[in-house]
Amino acid sequence: MTGTGAAADDLRALATRFPRAGRLEAILLRPARGIPMQSIERVRAIGGRGLEGDRAAARSPVPGAGSKRQVTLLQAEHLPAIANLCGRECGLDAALLRRNLVVAGINLVATRTLFADRPLVLRIGKEVVLELTGPCDPCSRMEAALGPGGYNAMRGHGGMTARVLAGGVLVRGDAVRVEPRSAPG
Repeated sequence: MTGTGAAADDLRALATRFPRAGRLEAILLRPARGIPMQSIERVRAIGGRGLEGDRAAARSPVPGAGSKRQVTLLQAEHLPAIANLCGRECGLDAALLRRNLVVAGINLVATRTLFADRPLVLRIGKEVVLELTGPCDPCSRMEAALGPGGYNAMRGHGGMTARVLAGGVLVRGDAVRVEPRSAPG
């Protein structure tokens, strides 16, 4: 049996390993409060702001690194689970859930930094770097979007929030990789 220090070192290493890259399945924008999401093929991520054309990027900038909720992400693999929990047999349109990016093939919750001395980021495509900042809990609007119980169906499946560390162009189909965060420069 290994000592406590060795087990902690093993966990630190395990928390940075992912079996493969994920894929950006959808890009959705919320141009204004209360209107339907717009599905697009490509968008520019603006460092410290969010996605061009999304209402989060239009807000007044927050000093420093910016808001922790510049971009919202949803795990594609959670869509069937949410649909099932809502009693929908025909699946679920991700636009109803009001998240910006739908990512498949990578566990988004696991991409949030677990150890402060080993920070992780998501690189989407060649340019865009996101720092996951926390869970994106559902709001009461999910009852209207998904029907009675929609709020509770999404609990634990609401996705993650992120800030844009490096901007650039995102294209549907881009690879999503987890990388160690480099020191600011």
